Amino acid sequence: MATETVRRSQERAWLLRALLVLQSPRAVFAAIRDDSDDAAHARQEPITALVWLAGMAAVLAAPALNDILDDPARDGLILAIIVFFAGGLYGLTVYWVLGGLLHLSARAFGSQGTYRRSRHVAAFASAPVAVALFVYWPFRIAIEGGDLFRAGGSDRGHVFADAFYVFVAWFVVLLAIGVRTVHGWSWPRTLATVTLATVAGALVVLAGSAL
Repeated sequence: MATETVRRSQERAWLLRALLVLQSPRAVFAAIRDDSDDAAHARQEPITALVWLAGMAAVLAAPALNDILDDPARDGLILAIIVFFAGGLYGLTVYWVLGGLLHLSARAFGSQGTYRRSRHVAAFASAPVAVALFVYWPFRIAIEGGDLFRAGGSDRGHVFADAFYVFVAWFVVLLAIGVRTVHGWSWPRTLATVTLATVAGALVVLAGSAL
């Protein structure tokens, strides 16, 4: 019973950290240094939620959705279902791929950490993109409505289109803080690792979109 209580307490603590990472990232990433099986298991629920929500926010920005409502057979409900499932799949894919790229980059600069810990750092760093789903996208959809997902729709919200990348930039900043905190590295070493991982990740995304 005591063990079960401790486990639930740890899981609640990590759920709270999924929000606190936006305010106190160093404390959250310092906790990720614990790569034991128990600690990693306690992080699974917030990690799944973060990467799923971040994936949904990213999918909403995909060019493929720019004309999805041109088909009269599709409506807002169908769009929501597509975003939910495609976003979740995309988020989980990026979680594994970017986590792997971050791990390989960190290893290139001398890290002895695990692939699992690199994935977890990337997942918690994605919190700003997950927040964009509730902060940025409702605001933009309220302005443009269904035109956002129709070819040649209104440009009323176009001025806000690039604002999404503020959340992406925030993610990269948190990723750098996470790498530096977990490894205890200098900023030059940290930035070299994060730059290598994010550039490689961007190339993978561009290659995938070109197929």
